[in-house]
Amino acid sequence: MSPTDTKPVVEGVQEIVRRARGAQAIADGWSQERVDEVVAAAAWAILEPGRNRELAELAVADTGVGNVEDKVRKNYRKTLGLLRDLHGRKTVGVIAEYPELGVIEIARPAGVVAAITPSTNPAATPANKILNALKARNAIVVAPSPKGYGTCARLLEFIHAQFARIGAPRDLVQMLPAPIGKEATAALMREADLVVATGSQSNVRAAYASGTPAFGVGAGNVAAIVDETADCAAAAARIVLSKTFDNATSCSSENSVVVVRDARERLLAELAARGVALLDDARKAALQQVMWRDGKLSAGVIGRSARDIAKRAGFDDLAQRLDLRVLMVSESGHGPAHPFSGEKLSPVLALYEARDFEHAQRIVAGVYGYMGAGHSVGLHTTLDARALELGLHLPVARVIVNQAHCIATGGSFDNGLPFSLSMGCGTWGRNNFSDNMNVRHYLNVTRIARPIPERVPALDDLLATFFAKHGR
Repeated sequence: MSPTDTKPVVEGVQEIVRRARGAQAIADGWSQERVDEVVAAAAWAILEPGRNRELAELAVADTGVGNVEDKVRKNYRKTLGLLRDLHGRKTVGVIAEYPELGVIEIARPAGVVAAITPSTNPAATPANKILNALKARNAIVVAPSPKGYGTCARLLEFIHAQFARIGAPRDLVQMLPAPIGKEATAALMREADLVVATGSQSNVRAAYASGTPAFGVGAGNVAAIVDETADCAAAAARIVLSKTFDNATSCSSENSVVVVRDARERLLAELAARGVALLDDARKAALQQVMWRDGKLSAGVIGRSARDIAKRAGFDDLAQRLDLRVLMVSESGHGPAHPFSGEKLSPVLALYEARDFEHAQRIVAGVYGYMGAGHSVGLHTTLDARALELGLHLPVARVIVNQAHCIATGGSFDNGLPFSLSMGCGTWGRNNFSDNMNVRHYLNVTRIARPIPERVPALDDLLATFFAKHGR
């Protein structure tokens, strides 16, 4: 488009942001009680069972990705979990005092947030970002994926209806109008005060290059290690649950399983009993042709069931199996020449065999050198010390021990991670944070510093060890 062609688009975005700033100025003066009321209203918009199911059904119908029942569960659990994390948390006025340091911390809004969201979670991810933004007294403008537009629009209708009940300004939560294009999204990122981007790496790179402070997430390509001590029945159950949830649309779903040789046959038997089909080399080659075209993952397999993918690949016997849950291929390499070593966004797993635990770590490091560095790794073991070993040596922000990975990584009711659908991957994943994105990322903090009694350390106290070893 020429500058003349894009001018109406840019001006339209500027008007949306202008309205958002007006609404945010109102929210800036709210009490904590009023903030929490608005957050509760937005949460109830998606938590109410009838609305939740409508959004889940619309998401699958519009995007063709995932399945309704899992989206219902995801919408509910992720929103409920975030609401739990936010409950009772102070985000207005003084939020911390450190008398010994003479420091007081005050929460301040970021302003207008631009939320870039993917088609894989067109209700849950916008809802998560909206709740965090509102809790921090921000306004938010969502830029959904084109496929997820209808679901996001319906979510905002529900939110605005709840806002009307409590007298909150509807312009606190807005979205870009259809049709969603790169020009409008880029303009929104430039005009906003903060960008939070979840989705394709091209969107994340655009967010970082927008000139606006941004949080973006790295690529998913999770590997799970099953060592020789693991309870293989439990490990297989967790892996299958994680890999099939919402047809593996989550960036936290396992893409590879690295099994230590002594556990291989036990694990394969348990996986097979749970509907995992290990393909031979000929079928692996045929599946690769279906899944990747010109080096790019085909949209025709993303978020589809294993039976659907088997049908597309011409595996009629597998496609007719009612118990088929996952397709699995043996792999030994990683990189572009081994596409199964990358992210697949479908119930398809790569299986690696390791001689021992140390070799398993090296395999995972090699896979992450190709794709997925910084995200997380799964570990199934009875040796607790091995989790620390992975945390010390692998380029990951999270080590998920003996859990269904895609359910645990973004926070769960049985672990202590914050509920989120946006996982930072640190500098390993070219991100500027390594946390599960939470309300803290939507806040500015002002610090008041008062004088305290001077405490000047003695030089010898700080350098005693150095002097003792090397002299002065």
